[in-house]
Amino acid sequence: MRYVISFLLIGAAIGAAIGGILGLPGRISHRPPVEIYSDRYMPGMDRQPKLRPQKPFAFFANGLSSQLAPAGTIPRSEPIQTADGDVYRFEDSPVNTGHSVGTTNFVATNPLKVTGVLLARGHERFDIYCSPCHGKLGDGNGITKAIGVMPAVANLHDARIIEMTDGEIFNTVTQGKGLMGAYGPIVPAEDRWAIIAYLRALQLSTLGSVDDLTPEQQATLNK
Repeated sequence: MRYVISFLLIGAAIGAAIGGILGLPGRISHRPPVEIYSDRYMPGMDRQPKLRPQKPFAFFANGLSSQLAPAGTIPRSEPIQTADGDVYRFEDSPVNTGHSVGTTNFVATNPLKVTGVLLARGHERFDIYCSPCHGKLGDGNGITKAIGVMPAVANLHDARIIEMTDGEIFNTVTQGKGLMGAYGPIVPAEDRWAIIAYLRALQLSTLGSVDDLTPEQQATLNK
């Protein structure tokens, strides 16, 4: 028993010494952290070779570490002109932000031209990224609900979502909301707009009526 007590006391002393040296979690310290580092066995990003801008570097033909942007690169902060004649920065484009240029207001409608090709792309992307939770019909009855992983999933045909602007839906898809993760990092902006275009088609096919058709279309349907 005496040996057990001695062992526990020694262990406690060692633990207290380690805690005193390394510090407690969340405690602010102005001293440099203790690093266990080895170039051979434990290389880390804190210690790595790098090049300073405009420093000599023989690898490139001009002998400098800094290089011009590759051809076709679009600057994020410089003004650019679109095919429609609009001029704004790439990072302010409604296609990339879902906002009207220079405001925090969401765009009301899809900034991309809705075509059969765009809808087909949106259908494909919707089935991949959205249907597991929201279901292929967008009614919230996806596989995650069926197996009990996410018992509560939004029905995309609810009036609340139907009344949202396309830009607000784009923002939700991009940033995520609640249990829904952000898809901005993994789904390109054009594909997010394609998904929204397909979602609007789903909503129309689910909630639309014969009265929404033109007289000519109704006459064709009645034949």
